[in-house]
Amino acid sequence: MQQGHVFLIGAGPGDIDLLTLGAVRSIGLADVILIDDLVNPAVLQFARANIPVIHVGKRGGCVSTPQEFIHRKMIALAREGKIVARIKGGDPFMFGRGGEEMQALQQAGIKVSVISGLTSGMAVPATLSIPLTHRDYTQGVTFITGHSKNEHMPNWRALAASGTTLVIYMGMTNLAEITQQLIQHGMAANMPAIAIQHGTLPTQRHVLATLQTLARDVLQVGLSSPSIVVIGEVARFAEGVNCIEEMMQQQAA
Repeated sequence: MQQGHVFLIGAGPGDIDLLTLGAVRSIGLADVILIDDLVNPAVLQFARANIPVIHVGKRGGCVSTPQEFIHRKMIALAREGKIVARIKGGDPFMFGRGGEEMQALQQAGIKVSVISGLTSGMAVPATLSIPLTHRDYTQGVTFITGHSKNEHMPNWRALAASGTTLVIYMGMTNLAEITQQLIQHGMAANMPAIAIQHGTLPTQRHVLATLQTLARDVLQVGLSSPSIVVIGEVARFAEGVNCIEEMMQQQAA
């Protein structure tokens, strides 16, 4: 029997219009689909009729499908000769465990192709006209996760001193700790910061605050996961062009 093939597909942040042509084509080739909870189910319209769809959800604070089960399932299906579409939110290689899944498949001798997707850390701020980099405000951007395997602590001092825009994935549970650590290690308490929930979807909403008040304000309005947090001067762009022009005038004065 000819061995199958696994496509690790990034479905983007949610809006179906942000799905890539590569993702559409790969989904259409599949004999079976493994899909994450945070993926917009509308992507299944591009699959062939009546193929099996296996939900392998992973959401913070909820019961999640064990990663080892996902590995075993993909390997078993590919060894049956099937083309497997493993559909993940955002981009498979940006905090999506795509690297772990690729390793497991390669070690099992399974052919695997990676189909990049728009990561939420880039696409979601853009919905509010927030540029992650801007020559007048920041020369770079740093993507980090709000929690890590084995609870490895970030280098807060380095992050606070980097001068880059910080984009935080999966940071809502530990938001108070994150903001407190950044302030304690030298970042200005009045640094603009924004949390954006359900980015790119009709249910999107956000809280624009300062680093010092963000966790409190998020709690007050009931914002929760899935959300992206952006910390840096560029967060002011969410207030509109007039606010940015006023800020530039104040800096020039």
